[in-house]
Amino acid sequence: MSAVIDVHTHMLSKEWLALLEKHGKPRYTIKAGAGGQRLIHFDGAPFMTPVPNMFDWEARIDNMSKARVDVAVVSLTCPSVYWGGEKVSTQAARHMNDEFARAQKAWPKRIRWFASLPWQYPEAALQELKRATKAGAVGVMVIANVSGRHLTDPLFDPIWKAIDQARLPVLVHPGSPPGSKELGMEQFQLAAPIGFAFDTTLAVSRMILSGFFDRHTKLKIIAAHAGGALPFLAGRLDICWENMPAARAKTAEKPSNYLRQVYCDAVVFRQDALDMAVSVFGTDNVMYGSDYPHNIGDMKGCLSRVDALPGDVREKVRGGNAERIFRL
Repeated sequence: MSAVIDVHTHMLSKEWLALLEKHGKPRYTIKAGAGGQRLIHFDGAPFMTPVPNMFDWEARIDNMSKARVDVAVVSLTCPSVYWGGEKVSTQAARHMNDEFARAQKAWPKRIRWFASLPWQYPEAALQELKRATKAGAVGVMVIANVSGRHLTDPLFDPIWKAIDQARLPVLVHPGSPPGSKELGMEQFQLAAPIGFAFDTTLAVSRMILSGFFDRHTKLKIIAAHAGGALPFLAGRLDICWENMPAARAKTAEKPSNYLRQVYCDAVVFRQDALDMAVSVFGTDNVMYGSDYPHNIGDMKGCLSRVDALPGDVREKVRGGNAERIFRL
C-alpha cells in the first residue's frame, strides 16, 4: 500500500502563542471558555483551543506511528500571523517557518511543511516566501480571509503570482469568518462546526466566480475540511451560474468544472461526506488529512474512512495524490 501523507495537520509554538497574546488585541484574546480551557477568541467568539500536543513534536511522531501515518505536511493554524502590524506579523511568520524547518531536519522522513506568510504586507510576504522555500517549505498556507480581506483582493496578486511561479500548493484553511460577532459565533462555539466551513466555502466560491482559476491555471489550491460545504453546494452553484447573469459574469465555464481544478483534504467525519468530496473534486484531487492535534482531529478515524474507499481511489487518497502535487 502507498505511504500515508497527512496534508492537513498543525503545530504551534509557545513563542507564537505569546506573540498572539501580547499583540493580537483587541480582536484576538486568549481566555478561559466553557469547561475551563484557555481558548483563542475572535471578536469575543471562541474558535481555537491550543491543546498540549500542538507544542509536542515527540508526541506527534509517536501518534503518527501509532496511527500508521508516514509523513505529515504540517502547517500553522488560524489565526496564522495576521495581527500585530508588519513587524510582529513578519516576526511570527519567520519564527514558525524556522520551527518547521528545524522539525524537518530532526525527522527528515516524517515531516514536511507549509510556509506561513504575512499576507497583508505583500513585500514582506514575498521576502519570507523566498526564504521559507529555500529552507524547505513544500507549500504555503493561507487563511480563507486575511484580516477580513478576500483572497482575490488585488493586494495579493504579487503573492499569488510568486506562488504560481514556484509551483507550490496552497492550503486554504478557514478562520473565524468575518462578521462572527453579528452571526452570534460566540454561542455554542459555533465557529468550529459551522463558521469554518462557511469561511472556506465562501473563499473558494469567490475564487471560482471571479475568474481566479482562469488567471492562475497552474495553482494547486487545497480547500480544507473537504472544501467545507462545496461538495454539497456544487449543484446549487451551477444552477445559479446558469440562471443569474451576475454569477457567470467573469467565467466561461460552470463552477463545478472549476472544482475539478481544486484539491481538498479528507477531513470529514462521515463516509458519505468523503464519497461526495471524491465525486465532486475527482479521484486525483482528494488527499488524506487528520486535523491533528485539534480537539476534533482524528488521525485514525479519517484514515479509516479513506481506507474504505475503492482500492485504486484509496491508494491515491492515502498518499499518491500528495506525492504528486508536493513532489515528494
